[in-house]
Amino acid sequence: MKSKMIFCQTEETIVLPLYATTIGYWEHQNETVRPAGFPDYQLHQVLEGKGELIVNEERYIVGPGDVFFLYPDVPHSYTPISREWKLSWISFNGREAGYMLQYAGIRKSGPSRLREGKWLSPLRKMLTMMNHNELGTNLELSKLLYALLLDMRLNLVSPLNEDFEMERIKSVLQHIERNLHRALPLKELAEVASVSPQYLCRLFQRTLHDRPVTYINKQRINRSKQLMFDDREKKMYEIAQLVGFDNASYFCAVFKRVTGLKPEEFKQLHGWGR
Repeated sequence: MKSKMIFCQTEETIVLPLYATTIGYWEHQNETVRPAGFPDYQLHQVLEGKGELIVNEERYIVGPGDVFFLYPDVPHSYTPISREWKLSWISFNGREAGYMLQYAGIRKSGPSRLREGKWLSPLRKMLTMMNHNELGTNLELSKLLYALLLDMRLNLVSPLNEDFEMERIKSVLQHIERNLHRALPLKELAEVASVSPQYLCRLFQRTLHDRPVTYINKQRINRSKQLMFDDREKKMYEIAQLVGFDNASYFCAVFKRVTGLKPEEFKQLHGWGR
Protein backbone atom coordinates (compact mmCIF):
# COMPACT_ATOMS: atom_id res chain seq x y z
CA MET A 1 0.00 0.00 0.00
CA LYS A 2 1.22 3.50 -0.84
CA SER A 3 1.33 6.23 1.78
CA LYS A 4 -2.07 7.83 2.12
CA MET A 5 -4.13 10.09 4.33
CA ILE A 6 -7.93 10.28 4.48
CA PHE A 7 -9.56 13.43 5.83
CA CYS A 8 -13.02 12.50 7.13
CA GLN A 9 -15.97 14.80 6.71
CA THR A 10 -17.22 15.51 10.23
CA GLU A 11 -20.08 17.98 9.71
CA GLU A 12 -22.60 15.14 9.97
CA THR A 13 -20.74 12.61 12.14
CA ILE A 14 -19.72 15.10 14.84
CA VAL A 15 -23.07 14.44 16.56
CA LEU A 16 -22.13 10.75 16.96
CA PRO A 17 -20.61 9.52 20.25
CA LEU A 18 -17.51 8.45 18.31
CA TYR A 19 -16.23 9.56 14.91
CA ALA A 20 -13.05 9.44 12.85
CA THR A 21 -11.28 12.64 11.81
CA THR A 22 -8.24 11.42 9.85
CA ILE A 23 -6.88 8.01 8.88
CA GLY A 24 -3.52 7.28 7.36
CA TYR A 25 -0.64 4.99 6.49
CA TRP A 26 3.01 5.95 6.05
CA GLU A 27 5.51 3.80 4.18
CA HIS A 28 8.06 5.68 6.26
CA GLN A 29 6.97 7.82 9.19
CA ASN A 30 9.09 10.93 9.54
CA GLU A 31 9.85 12.69 12.78
CA THR A 32 6.78 14.33 14.30
CA VAL A 33 7.09 16.85 17.13
CA ARG A 34 4.02 18.35 18.81
CA PRO A 35 4.90 20.47 21.86
CA ALA A 36 1.21 21.32 22.36
CA GLY A 37 -0.09 17.86 21.49
CA PHE A 38 -2.83 17.08 18.95
CA PRO A 39 -6.52 18.12 19.24
CA ASP A 40 -7.93 14.59 18.75
CA TYR A 41 -7.30 11.14 20.21
CA GLN A 42 -4.89 9.07 18.13
CA LEU A 43 -4.08 5.39 17.76
CA HIS A 44 -0.92 4.34 15.88
CA GLN A 45 0.01 0.79 14.93
CA VAL A 46 3.67 0.00 14.17
CA LEU A 47 3.85 -2.38 11.21
CA GLU A 48 7.58 -2.45 10.42
CA GLY A 49 10.75 -0.93 11.83
CA LYS A 50 11.28 0.84 15.12
CA GLY A 51 10.78 4.31 16.48
CA GLU A 52 11.15 6.34 19.63
CA LEU A 53 8.05 7.76 21.29
CA ILE A 54 8.33 10.57 23.84
CA VAL A 55 5.30 11.51 25.94
CA ASN A 56 5.68 14.05 28.74
CA GLU A 57 9.44 13.39 28.74
CA GLU A 58 8.93 9.61 29.08
CA ARG A 59 10.77 7.69 26.34
CA TYR A 60 9.64 4.41 24.76
CA ILE A 61 10.95 2.24 21.92
CA VAL A 62 8.09 0.92 19.79
CA GLY A 63 8.29 -1.73 17.07
CA PRO A 64 6.18 -4.28 15.18
CA GLY A 65 3.30 -5.55 17.30
CA ASP A 66 3.13 -2.31 19.29
CA VAL A 67 0.44 0.33 19.26
CA PHE A 68 0.61 3.71 20.91
CA PHE A 69 -2.24 5.95 22.00
CA LEU A 70 -2.17 9.72 22.31
CA TYR A 71 -4.73 11.69 24.28
CA PRO A 72 -5.70 15.20 23.09
CA ASP A 73 -3.41 18.11 23.91
CA VAL A 74 -0.70 15.94 25.49
CA PRO A 75 2.83 17.01 24.40
CA HIS A 76 4.59 14.27 22.45
CA SER A 77 6.95 13.40 19.63
CA TYR A 78 7.87 10.27 17.71
CA THR A 79 10.72 9.62 15.34
CA PRO A 80 12.14 6.65 13.38
CA ILE A 81 15.28 4.90 14.64
CA SER A 82 15.39 2.35 11.80
CA ARG A 83 15.83 2.89 8.07
CA GLU A 84 12.12 2.31 7.48
CA TRP A 85 9.28 2.81 9.93
CA LYS A 86 5.82 1.87 8.70
CA LEU A 87 2.79 3.06 10.63
CA SER A 88 -0.96 3.02 10.23
CA TRP A 89 -3.00 5.40 12.36
CA ILE A 90 -6.36 6.95 13.04
CA SER A 91 -7.39 10.18 14.76
CA PHE A 92 -10.81 10.29 16.36
CA ASN A 93 -13.02 12.17 18.78
CA GLY A 94 -16.52 12.23 20.26
CA ARG A 95 -18.10 12.36 23.69
CA GLU A 96 -17.51 8.62 24.26
CA ALA A 97 -13.96 8.45 22.89
CA GLY A 98 -12.24 8.66 26.27
CA TYR A 99 -14.62 6.12 27.80
CA MET A 100 -13.97 3.66 24.97
CA LEU A 101 -10.24 3.87 25.64
CA GLN A 102 -10.81 3.43 29.36
CA TYR A 103 -12.89 0.32 28.62
CA ALA A 104 -9.88 -1.04 26.71
CA GLY A 105 -7.64 -0.29 29.70
CA ILE A 106 -6.00 2.77 28.12
CA ARG A 107 -6.07 5.66 30.58
CA LYS A 108 -3.19 7.81 29.38
CA SER A 109 -0.94 8.43 26.41
CA GLY A 110 1.70 5.76 25.76
CA PRO A 111 2.43 2.39 24.12
CA SER A 112 0.77 -1.01 24.47
CA ARG A 113 1.40 -4.45 23.01
CA LEU A 114 -0.95 -6.40 20.74
CA ARG A 115 -1.58 -10.10 21.33
CA GLU A 116 -1.09 -10.61 17.59
CA GLY A 117 1.18 -8.39 15.57
CA LYS A 118 -0.91 -8.48 12.40
CA TRP A 119 -2.56 -5.37 10.99
CA LEU A 120 -5.70 -4.40 12.94
CA SER A 121 -8.49 -5.49 10.62
CA PRO A 122 -10.91 -2.52 11.02
CA LEU A 123 -8.06 -0.05 10.54
CA ARG A 124 -6.86 -1.77 7.39
CA LYS A 125 -10.41 -1.86 6.03
CA MET A 126 -10.77 1.89 6.63
CA LEU A 127 -7.64 2.53 4.61
CA THR A 128 -8.91 0.49 1.67
CA MET A 129 -12.21 2.38 1.44
CA MET A 130 -12.61 4.95 -1.29
CA ASN A 131 -11.31 8.38 -0.32
CA HIS A 132 -14.42 10.49 -0.65
CA ASN A 133 -16.69 12.29 1.77
CA GLU A 134 -20.11 10.80 1.16
CA LEU A 135 -22.16 10.48 4.34
CA GLY A 136 -22.46 6.71 3.96
CA THR A 137 -18.69 6.33 3.83
CA ASN A 138 -18.14 8.47 6.92
CA LEU A 139 -20.79 6.57 8.86
CA GLU A 140 -19.11 3.30 7.88
CA LEU A 141 -15.78 4.67 9.14
CA SER A 142 -17.39 5.51 12.49
CA LYS A 143 -18.81 1.98 12.77
CA LEU A 144 -15.41 0.46 12.01
CA LEU A 145 -13.80 2.78 14.54
CA TYR A 146 -16.28 1.66 17.21
CA ALA A 147 -15.52 -2.01 16.43
CA LEU A 148 -11.79 -1.28 16.55
CA LEU A 149 -11.92 0.27 20.02
CA LEU A 150 -14.46 -2.22 21.37
CA ASP A 151 -12.19 -5.13 20.44
CA MET A 152 -9.05 -3.38 21.69
CA ARG A 153 -9.58 -4.71 25.20
CA LEU A 154 -9.19 -8.27 23.87
CA ASN A 155 -6.41 -7.40 21.44
CA LEU A 156 -4.05 -5.84 23.98
CA VAL A 157 -1.67 -7.84 26.13
CA SER A 158 -2.21 -7.13 29.82
CA PRO A 159 0.92 -6.46 31.88
CA LEU A 160 2.08 -9.62 33.66
CA ASN A 161 1.43 -8.17 37.09
CA GLU A 162 -2.13 -7.19 36.05
CA ASP A 163 -2.84 -10.75 34.89
CA PHE A 164 -1.49 -12.09 38.18
CA GLU A 165 -3.53 -9.63 40.25
CA MET A 166 -6.74 -10.39 38.35
CA GLU A 167 -6.17 -14.11 38.89
CA ARG A 168 -5.63 -13.49 42.58
CA ILE A 169 -8.82 -11.48 42.95
CA LYS A 170 -10.98 -13.93 40.97
CA SER A 171 -11.76 -16.09 44.02
CA VAL A 172 -12.91 -12.98 45.89
CA LEU A 173 -15.28 -12.00 43.09
CA GLN A 174 -16.74 -15.52 43.07
CA HIS A 175 -17.16 -15.39 46.86
CA ILE A 176 -18.97 -12.04 46.57
CA GLU A 177 -21.29 -13.40 43.88
CA ARG A 178 -22.25 -16.39 46.05
CA ASN A 179 -22.85 -14.32 49.18
CA LEU A 180 -24.56 -11.11 48.08
CA HIS A 181 -27.48 -11.94 50.38
CA ARG A 182 -25.45 -11.26 53.54
CA ALA A 183 -22.88 -8.91 55.00
CA LEU A 184 -19.40 -9.21 53.47
CA PRO A 185 -16.77 -7.70 55.79
CA LEU A 186 -13.53 -6.61 54.18
CA LYS A 187 -11.57 -8.88 56.57
CA GLU A 188 -13.49 -11.92 55.30
CA LEU A 189 -12.82 -11.03 51.65
CA ALA A 190 -9.14 -10.52 52.39
CA GLU A 191 -8.93 -13.97 53.97
CA VAL A 192 -10.39 -15.52 50.80
CA ALA A 193 -7.49 -14.06 48.82
CA SER A 194 -4.96 -14.67 51.63
CA VAL A 195 -3.95 -11.00 51.71
CA SER A 196 -4.34 -8.12 54.13
CA PRO A 197 -7.45 -5.89 53.90
CA GLN A 198 -5.26 -2.97 52.85
CA TYR A 199 -3.66 -4.97 50.03
CA LEU A 200 -7.06 -6.23 48.87
CA CYS A 201 -8.23 -2.62 48.52
CA ARG A 202 -5.20 -1.90 46.34
CA LEU A 203 -5.92 -4.99 44.23
CA PHE A 204 -9.49 -3.81 43.65
CA GLN A 205 -8.32 -0.33 42.67
CA ARG A 206 -5.69 -1.63 40.24
CA THR A 207 -7.81 -4.31 38.58
CA LEU A 208 -11.43 -3.08 38.83
CA HIS A 209 -10.83 0.62 39.54
CA ASP A 210 -13.33 0.48 42.42
CA ARG A 211 -13.26 0.10 46.16
CA PRO A 212 -14.51 -3.31 47.40
CA VAL A 213 -17.62 -1.79 49.00
CA THR A 214 -18.47 0.09 45.80
CA TYR A 215 -18.05 -3.04 43.69
CA ILE A 216 -20.20 -5.08 46.10
CA ASN A 217 -22.98 -2.48 46.10
CA LYS A 218 -23.03 -2.44 42.30
CA GLN A 219 -23.38 -6.22 42.26
CA ARG A 220 -26.15 -6.07 44.87
CA ILE A 221 -28.07 -3.53 42.80
CA ASN A 222 -27.68 -5.61 39.64
CA ARG A 223 -29.02 -8.65 41.54
CA SER A 224 -31.95 -6.59 42.83
CA LYS A 225 -32.95 -5.62 39.28
CA GLN A 226 -33.20 -9.28 38.33
CA LEU A 227 -35.24 -10.04 41.45
CA MET A 228 -37.65 -7.21 40.60
CA PHE A 229 -38.22 -8.82 37.22
CA ASP A 230 -38.38 -12.45 38.40
CA ASP A 231 -40.87 -11.82 41.22
CA ARG A 232 -42.81 -8.60 40.70
CA GLU A 233 -44.98 -9.23 43.79
CA LYS A 234 -42.04 -8.93 46.19
CA LYS A 235 -41.98 -5.87 48.40
CA MET A 236 -38.98 -3.58 48.19
CA TYR A 237 -37.85 -4.38 51.74
CA GLU A 238 -37.87 -8.11 50.83
CA ILE A 239 -35.68 -7.49 47.78
CA ALA A 240 -33.37 -5.34 49.89
CA GLN A 241 -32.89 -8.19 52.37
CA LEU A 242 -32.27 -10.73 49.60
CA VAL A 243 -29.37 -8.66 48.28
CA GLY A 244 -27.77 -8.01 51.66
CA PHE A 245 -29.33 -4.73 52.82
CA ASP A 246 -30.85 -4.80 56.31
CA ASN A 247 -32.27 -1.32 55.84
CA ALA A 248 -34.69 -0.72 52.94
CA SER A 249 -34.08 3.04 53.02
CA TYR A 250 -30.36 2.52 52.64
CA PHE A 251 -31.00 0.08 49.79
CA CYS A 252 -33.10 2.72 48.01
CA ALA A 253 -30.38 5.34 48.53
CA VAL A 254 -27.67 3.05 47.11
CA PHE A 255 -29.95 2.05 44.22
CA LYS A 256 -30.42 5.69 43.25
CA ARG A 257 -26.72 6.43 43.62
CA VAL A 258 -25.83 3.57 41.26
CA THR A 259 -28.65 3.90 38.71
CA GLY A 260 -29.80 7.51 39.05
CA LEU A 261 -33.34 6.28 39.81
CA LYS A 262 -35.32 5.16 42.83
CA PRO A 263 -36.26 1.44 42.71
CA GLU A 264 -39.94 2.23 42.03
CA GLU A 265 -38.96 4.66 39.27
CA PHE A 266 -36.76 1.97 37.76
CA LYS A 267 -39.61 -0.54 37.80
CA GLN A 268 -42.00 1.91 36.17
CA LEU A 269 -39.44 2.83 33.54
CA HIS A 270 -39.24 -0.82 32.50
CA GLY A 271 -42.98 -1.41 32.69
CA TRP A 272 -42.81 -3.48 35.87
CA GLY A 273 -44.61 -1.03 38.17
CA ARG A 274 -48.21 -1.60 39.19
